[in-house]
Amino acid sequence: MTTTTPSNPHVLPATTHSYLARAAESLSEAVTSTEVTTRYACAHVAALRAAAALLAARAKPAVPTRRRPQKNAWVLLAEVAPELAEWAGFFAAGAGKRAAAEAGSTRAVTEREADDLVRDADRFLAVIEQSLGLVPHAPTLPYLGGFSGSPRKRERSERLPRGEQLPPAVAQLHARRVG
Repeated sequence: MTTTTPSNPHVLPATTHSYLARAAESLSEAVTSTEVTTRYACAHVAALRAAAALLAARAKPAVPTRRRPQKNAWVLLAEVAPELAEWAGFFAAGAGKRAAAEAGSTRAVTEREADDLVRDADRFLAVIEQSLGLVPHAPTLPYLGGFSGSPRKRERSERLPRGEQLPPAVAQLHARRVG
């Protein structure tokens, strides 16, 4: 795969817009679901579709020279958009949990993990939209506050447990949003 620079939002491929719409639908389903496993799986799928939107816009197939092993979307995203490598690693790490959640394992994820992933997928979708030159969507969840930079204290239930840290890319976005 080779990369191209971000396109004018008016000339993005239809596939990109389709993946973005499907990502928003998955995110909406994650927000409205009452089942923890469904929230987690839908949020992860939303992030995967957002990544696919960026790949559809930027990636160009490389000229095949010999048989190469296939790469998953998260590996391709890190190659095509190195600035999103931390996000790619973050979501790649959750793929196993998503598979377990989709298989119906009620022990696969906790309610906290599902809620956190919904928030992270929402932020990731906005980052992808910005990377494509689009105006980021309004936050799906009211307590996300968007990217306006308006200061807001996090609720006690939204804080991380002691010793737990956000992935650096997520922490950087949060610092921009809050500070």
